[in-house]
Amino acid sequence: MSDSTDTDTDTLAPVPAASTSAKGATPPAIEVKNLSRSFPGVRAVQDVSFTVERGQVIGFVGANGAGKTTTMRILATLDYPDAGEVKVCGYDVVKYPSEVRRCIGWMPDHYGTYSNMTVLEYLDFFARALGFRGEERLQRISEVMEFTDLTSLADRLIDKLSKGMGQRLCLGRALIHDPEVLILDEPAAGLDPKARVELKHLIRILSEEGKTVFISSHILSELGEMCDSLLFINQGRIIHHGSAESLRRGSSATSIVEVQLAHTPERLAEWASLNRHVTFKEATRTGGRIEIDSIEPEVIATVLRHMLRDELPVTDFHLQERKLEDAFIEILGEIEATGIPIVS
Repeated sequence: MSDSTDTDTDTLAPVPAASTSAKGATPPAIEVKNLSRSFPGVRAVQDVSFTVERGQVIGFVGANGAGKTTTMRILATLDYPDAGEVKVCGYDVVKYPSEVRRCIGWMPDHYGTYSNMTVLEYLDFFARALGFRGEERLQRISEVMEFTDLTSLADRLIDKLSKGMGQRLCLGRALIHDPEVLILDEPAAGLDPKARVELKHLIRILSEEGKTVFISSHILSELGEMCDSLLFINQGRIIHHGSAESLRRGSSATSIVEVQLAHTPERLAEWASLNRHVTFKEATRTGGRIEIDSIEPEVIATVLRHMLRDELPVTDFHLQERKLEDAFIEILGEIEATGIPIVS
């Protein structure tokens, strides 16, 4: 991939300064205020507002047709809002789309493939399109291929890649210009378990490097592991914005703990009846489930400490959390019953 004549570096036009807060602080990675977008017969997004701080990994959750892709396409400057204001790294997506594109890496749910084009040629094409020249271009392509584990596939035709390999290539394309914000639309869709693990590992590394990652998925359990916060959208409206932990807890003021004992599991019920903060809920073959009248970690730790003090042979002690899928369905049920979105 020699380049004897292509050694210049593009000179970019002056970029307007990103807007800052009144105190001069660095603007959030993403700001969405009262965003709406409609298509004939469909209100895809309705008065959506949310903020994503820099360095966060945000999971964007919703059923098919809920408004996820429309919102993400507007963030990526691929569609126009009907109303509202959307900023990425302080730049308005309508007024300054070129500046926004310098800040973002966009990974759509499907990417175009081209016949008779290799992995290396594909990344080289996009590196050139993004203004990289000469040694800088070669270095950047090499770094991206190493990060996404594509080096051994450099000469593979892209229309012969597996789904997982293709997703890594699409992510590599999004990373060519080292963007501050990554917008990933259903990157795990259709991947086998090994490819899912590899993708989660790459996202974790990007997060550790300070990148902001905005990622949509139907797989809530995986988002809960990766994300600092979750955004739920339903029928074009945000119905929840908060941590996975707060979603699992819900509105409960108590904690359910599953306990296993090495022997004499019936001792758990007797012990619980003699201890404050604890109610025995249900027996299991090796112990049982208890309810602690607090969600505070210090209280839960104290209960375990008292068990060990009283010489209960505890082999396992863990909080029983709601599945994120169950929490999502519960929120939808509450909205259906009350008609009022629950945004926490």
